[in-house]
Amino acid sequence: MTFLYFLEGLRNPVLDFFFSLITVFGEETLFMAVGMIVFWCVSKYQGYYLLCTGFLGTTFNQFLKILCRIPRPWVLDPNFTIVESAREAATGYSFPSGHTQTAVGLYGGIARTMGKKWLRIAMIALALLVGLSRMYLGVHTPADVLVSLVIATALIFVAYPLFRKAEKSPKVMYGILLAQLLVIVAYLCFVYLYPFPAEAFAEDAIHNLEHARENAFTLLGCAVGFIGVYVADQKWIHFDTKAIWWAQILKVIGGLILVVAVKELTKAPLNALFAGHLIARAVRYFLMVVVGGILWPMTFRFFAKLGQKEV
Repeated sequence: MTFLYFLEGLRNPVLDFFFSLITVFGEETLFMAVGMIVFWCVSKYQGYYLLCTGFLGTTFNQFLKILCRIPRPWVLDPNFTIVESAREAATGYSFPSGHTQTAVGLYGGIARTMGKKWLRIAMIALALLVGLSRMYLGVHTPADVLVSLVIATALIFVAYPLFRKAEKSPKVMYGILLAQLLVIVAYLCFVYLYPFPAEAFAEDAIHNLEHARENAFTLLGCAVGFIGVYVADQKWIHFDTKAIWWAQILKVIGGLILVVAVKELTKAPLNALFAGHLIARAVRYFLMVVVGGILWPMTFRFFAKLGQKEV
């Protein structure tokens, strides 16, 4: 807490605004958007690399959160204050930091795949700034941030050569996707079958366990969707990411609107269909992945032709 109190003493409106902006770069929504943009417009396998390492990292992160059940800094020390605007996104337990995990996995992964030195430096700096922002805002301790940084970095370097091999070997890719699914299924079993102590079911803690179960079904839906996307592309779609720059912009805008529409418009019907069970969440995220990874890429030949006409 000593370092957090040091940062608390540095707070002012300018830094509050700056770090509140920086911390957004570690949120799940932005991670999904960047991952899909890379998948659609840069490289399918770089997209798989970023998204899969991100989801695996989230799985490990959520497992440690619910296993260790360490409260947030302001709960550990009632005298400590946080930047109030950060409270809404600081859900669940503190250890380890989800935003840091996401940021290091995403921007560190981009740095690992990009050849330009300035871009690698910028991505690494952004990832580290997100971790610092979580401590400045007062929602995570240095231990929370450091452990997430280590896990994400390890995943980046372990997964990279595997995905390089997967680009030439479907068997390797199927192995990666199946391993991801098994890890997520194991996490789902854990949050339902592990004999948590009574304190985990207390009124002020039960929402954290429910949040962990929600995340488990979210990850399950995405993992199953990834397998479907890869099979469909290998057998039927074979989409190309290339198009002229303005067609790429149209591709991104249209795709993001479509995926967000699926996310929002299917929520109520699926909750009604499954009577509010979290299976509805898994199905919803499965549909998002399928729409973004199968249905939307089926239009990419049209966007590629637009580029050809422009030339």
